[in-house]
Amino acid sequence: MVSEKEIKDCFSKELTWIKDETLKEKVVAIWKAAADERGWNSIHDVPFTLLIEESGRLTDHTKRMTHMVYAVMKQREEDLNQDYLIAGSLLHDVGKLVEYDVINKKIVKGEYGKKFRHPLAGAKLAWQHDLPDEIAHIIYAHSHEGDKTKRSAEAVIVNHCDFIDFEIKKSMVEE
Repeated sequence: MVSEKEIKDCFSKELTWIKDETLKEKVVAIWKAAADERGWNSIHDVPFTLLIEESGRLTDHTKRMTHMVYAVMKQREEDLNQDYLIAGSLLHDVGKLVEYDVINKKIVKGEYGKKFRHPLAGAKLAWQHDLPDEIAHIIYAHSHEGDKTKRSAEAVIVNHCDFIDFEIKKSMVEE
């Protein structure tokens, strides 16, 4: 069973970038709810992606990506919502915890994940925890599901930083 402490310890630096304490607690609660739903023993057990063998940990990807998002945000002059941006970044792949199952000691896309990919599963978790639609939008629109929507500026940043990290990881495996 995953503890809130494990989640807070994992994302300790990134959570400090969210000023709204209630939002910060909801981000942690969503990670915990997703982990509990599929019975993960640790958030560090979840792989970054099933599309790349030995892809690394989802938590490492989330941290790298959130740091990229933060760096991009700091370079922009527009009035971006930092709390929404960081929360959306930390939660963009949380749906993978419910998309994946462990079957015969192997992590695979589960039956739920075959019907609902992680962007939708993550947005659903956000709504269940009363997060603003703007954060659910960032989560939902971070992947291909968002290609036919009008992404907010925050969603554009998360989308591009996510794919930068994915494409770098993919290129390192294909060498």
